[in-house]
Amino acid sequence: MTERIVEMRGIRKEFPGVVALDGVDFHIGRGEIHALMGENGAGKSTLIKILTGMYRADSGAVSLDGKTVEPRSVFHMQSLGLSTIYQEISLVPNMSACQNIALAREKTGFLRKIDWREARGRARRALSRLGLDIDLDRPVNRFSAAEQQMVAIARALSFDCKVVVMDEPTSSLNEGESAALFTLIRSLRGQGVTFLFVSHKLREVFELCDAVTVLRDGRLVGRRPVRELDQYALVSMMIGRDASEVIRGRRAPRSEARAKTVCSLEGVKGGARVKGLTFDIHEGEILGLAGLLGSGRTETLRMLFGADRPDSGVIRVDGVETRFAMPRDAIDRHFAFCPEDRKLDGVIPNMSVSDNIAVTSIRELSWKGVVSRSRKLALAREYIKRLNVKAASPLQTIKTMSGGNQQKAILARWLATRPRLLLLDEPTRGIDVGAKAEILGLIRSLAAGGLSVLMVSSEWDELIQTCDRILVYRDGTNVASLSGADMTEDAVIAAIAGGH
Repeated sequence: MTERIVEMRGIRKEFPGVVALDGVDFHIGRGEIHALMGENGAGKSTLIKILTGMYRADSGAVSLDGKTVEPRSVFHMQSLGLSTIYQEISLVPNMSACQNIALAREKTGFLRKIDWREARGRARRALSRLGLDIDLDRPVNRFSAAEQQMVAIARALSFDCKVVVMDEPTSSLNEGESAALFTLIRSLRGQGVTFLFVSHKLREVFELCDAVTVLRDGRLVGRRPVRELDQYALVSMMIGRDASEVIRGRRAPRSEARAKTVCSLEGVKGGARVKGLTFDIHEGEILGLAGLLGSGRTETLRMLFGADRPDSGVIRVDGVETRFAMPRDAIDRHFAFCPEDRKLDGVIPNMSVSDNIAVTSIRELSWKGVVSRSRKLALAREYIKRLNVKAASPLQTIKTMSGGNQQKAILARWLATRPRLLLLDEPTRGIDVGAKAEILGLIRSLAAGGLSVLMVSSEWDELIQTCDRILVYRDGTNVASLSGADMTEDAVIAAIAGGH
């Protein structure tokens, strides 16, 4: 039996009206890469926050490296050898890499001045464990997302940590950067570091992890070696029912009859990343955009929504050349846009669900400049029911909801405008497998009703299962159009790499 480096026994945590964790037992073997899985609301975040000292458990016990501890704070647990790297990388952007690695542990010397020689030495030792040689004096906001992730890991290692908790570490990384991170994690495991890995991406769990613990509704479902599971078995554990209800095959082929062209681009260029796009999208079609980070996919959606203007080329709507000076122009033509960063550009966190849904329909809900509260609530209730948004009421503050339900509320906001072209940028990022399946099913249903969808996703299997066609981007240009049996991951990779 593998020695346990982390053990949590009988963990219970209640919030007003909610039992977040109900007597959960959890452990990690020394030297494991251990996955923690479950749908939104399963209790994963609460369990991690108790382990890392952000929350106090109502009852239960925690042991680290064979000793019973009472986690008092994040710094307390770091001092004991447990560090956390969050989904939103918690670095100070205007400070250098050295300052971030040394932050809150700077040693002072004569006249209480910081001993920067010692700090730089500690930073270099931590980075050397990662095989990195970066400019320690460079502000971290000038690093790529992958480099910032490495600085965050170096900071964790500088605490002489035994256990690293990683919460959605690949959410802002592309495929190549994620692969490099996984190589690094395996290398650190070989150096004696244990990892607790949280991800919504099933592929990452099977590629990287040794064991997995599944929570559901605040209770432990089970702990299994990853080698004993397949994708269907793991999803079934998470959702509590047969995974075939959730993991669907690819969308049925559409009729060969040519549908009406809703929008077309010809030779469109704009900014530093869009260097020449030519394609069209038809009524009722789901068109996927695949490519690496920085290939111009998000910029395409922003130009079609009037948030950015193309430098050259032609955009046509219903065959007529069109230029949107601002997003309001696109909304008036019944275009809708769900952005990639749900927290920053999507939800209005301190407002209610009903206000978030109604914000794009204010003109229709107003009379002489006064918004009808009853009509606003009626609109919210209609779409909460239609999209199966789990909310206590339309007046619930949206920031208190799970990521999947926030995403459905954003979709509801735009569906209330009765769009004909829906622009989706990473619509399932950071949400659990059950909510992801619901949203992808909703997209298919909307397209079957005649809505056109242009969808960006970094998960190519998601595009293959959902879309009618996939455009592959490379260096700001669409270089391939895949459909039918040609839509495979190998074909996407070959097109990105410049193959046939």
